[in-house]
Amino acid sequence: MGVKLEIFKMMFYVSFPVTIFWISNQPDYFEEYVLKKKREILPPNEAHQRKELEDFKERMRVRKEQRLLKQISMESEN
Repeated sequence: MGVKLEIFKMMFYVSFPVTIFWISNQPDYFEEYVLKKKREILPPNEAHQRKELEDFKERMRVRKEQRLLKQISMESEN
């Protein structure tokens, strides 16, 4: 009885990680989940969204430029 139990435990110890690895690497199993998450994180490009992003980048560039000019003017006064 002891040898059979040990063989069963060893088979379980070996087969469990192999089974989990096999399941986790099945593309069909996770395809829907991955595509849904990808669309949440990276929505399709739209002209309106692209324009908003460009406007935001321009505002940040102007703000940084103004901060830099202010810092230079403060240093030149000292």
